Amino acid sequence: MNFALTEDQELLRDTATQLLADRCPPSLLRAHTEDIAAADDLWDQIRDFVPLGIGPLVDLCVFTEALGRVAAPVPFFAVACLYAPLLNAVGEDDLDAVLDGDATGTVALAGADGVWHPNAETRKTFVPDALAVDLVAAISADGSITLLASPPAQRIETVDTTRCLYDVETAVPGTAAGVISRSALDDVIARATVALAAEMVGTARRLFDMTLAYAKERVQFNVPIGSFQAVQHKLADMSLDVERAWSAVYYAAMAMDLGDDDRFRAVHVAKAAAGEAAKRNAKDGIQIHGGIGFTMEHDLHLFLRRAFGAEALLGTTNWHHDRLADLLI
Repeated sequence: MNFALTEDQELLRDTATQLLADRCPPSLLRAHTEDIAAADDLWDQIRDFVPLGIGPLVDLCVFTEALGRVAAPVPFFAVACLYAPLLNAVGEDDLDAVLDGDATGTVALAGADGVWHPNAETRKTFVPDALAVDLVAAISADGSITLLASPPAQRIETVDTTRCLYDVETAVPGTAAGVISRSALDDVIARATVALAAEMVGTARRLFDMTLAYAKERVQFNVPIGSFQAVQHKLADMSLDVERAWSAVYYAAMAMDLGDDDRFRAVHVAKAAAGEAAKRNAKDGIQIHGGIGFTMEHDLHLFLRRAFGAEALLGTTNWHHDRLADLLI
């Protein structure tokens, strides 16, 4: 079996990487911290990629990995990885407008415990980009979906300033949009989890590349610090974690695309491996950078924030390890 990317997927990767490198420099992330509207032009540039959300998961992961590399502060995850697949699962007519770039939305599902499972609570937590989209799709305990326009929302202060999360009050009038079965919802959340894991791989790889470059440039005792064995060992472990996570993510994406019986186990492995890579590269990256890595003036913290924020969304590394234990024991 050939696990290599196809020519079309390589073209997608190269196109996305170049576009985002040009349009999403660290200065944009800093501007977005002060004004979330600063990224509106970038969002306009990548709306055309939203249909990836209902296509092959491998293609979607190729794109979200590129987004994670630059920590793009746009609602792509909310719209393409959550909202569009949800509408697609229930055959909602509004999906066409989303795919055409004329409408946007997000999904409200998690309750007070933060777990993305159906529940009867009316106050949903950790809703991505609730104030940046047109509609919020609230999912109740029985799987019924209600589309809400501008529901009351309060931003949650998190370490990650590039992805805005909100508490949303869903006990307000809205439009019914069908009922999704538990199995169909599980597939939507599983796909979103793998796409998020791919994004984390991109962020972890960016942290590694920044750290490797710094280790080559920073001189201590008249030699680059990258020549020190202790630093080399850390860099080697960082690189291995990224490559292991990349393999786990794309295996999970392929398993989901094929409907393989192993797909849900693979999803948990992918998110856990991506979480480990993100955390290691964040922690070791800041240690190798030394004092400068702790400063707001250095760009490293922008990607540290994205790494830790994504690790907590849709289940932490430890949570996915527990789910793996449930499946295996």
